[in-house]
Amino acid sequence: MDELNNFLEAHTEMGLIGWVHQAEAARRFGITVHQAERAILEMGLLPARYQRNCGTASVEGQLVLHGSRVAVIGCGGLGGYVVEQLARLGVGTIVAVDPDVFEEHNLNRQLLSSIEGLGAPKAAAAAQRVAAINPAVTVVPVQDAFCPENASVLLAGSRVAVDALDSVQTRLELADACNRLQLPLVHGAIAGWYGQVATQLPGHATVRHIYSSWTSGAGVERELGNPSFTPAAVAGVQTAEVCKLLLGLEHPLSGRKLLLDLLHMDMDHFTLPA
Repeated sequence: MDELNNFLEAHTEMGLIGWVHQAEAARRFGITVHQAERAILEMGLLPARYQRNCGTASVEGQLVLHGSRVAVIGCGGLGGYVVEQLARLGVGTIVAVDPDVFEEHNLNRQLLSSIEGLGAPKAAAAAQRVAAINPAVTVVPVQDAFCPENASVLLAGSRVAVDALDSVQTRLELADACNRLQLPLVHGAIAGWYGQVATQLPGHATVRHIYSSWTSGAGVERELGNPSFTPAAVAGVQTAEVCKLLLGLEHPLSGRKLLLDLLHMDMDHFTLPA
């Protein structure tokens, strides 16, 4: 460990360690780049890739992000962007859950989709994408559908869960499971020009209140469609909520629903019962 620290200290410039030296430290000392990143942060230094996070997260906060595990349920329109943003933020472990493979209609909006990837599993694509942009982040791909029976396994060890689903019934089951496991949930939904985000803290019935009038059937997105920009905008808000929860920052969307209207460029809050 002393040799690793000495190597890192010798290659520090203004408190930053460049990617080349982080990767070389991993190779030279027989550790993963994930472990090398932790060593850098524990020394009070910062991998150079995160220097623009400063002001949003301190070095200590970056270490918290690195040690956090987040479960993203759904890797399509919303989930693909959330996975990417969490990885670029520096969240150390991401569980990417999705049973589906890419189809042609995904190409208009899903970040992880490509022509070459048609027919490929979405969860595996999430892992491949993150490996290409931040190898210090571990992605656990799960090609399976979330359900109450596997909830404890899929959510085990996570500090926050992200709802990136397109089924109201499954959203409700996820929300209930998070309450059973005392896990915060960041909900997001999109339809056409519109999107919504809310944070359900343990013990609250936030998602059930949002869908209190729903009885059955598909969501409104089946009628309004989903263009390229709506999932990107809503996923960004969801990722900000996850960041606040992980870092213990104030002002999460608890007890509130944020509604985005990208057609009229309006943003409204609605108070929800606890």
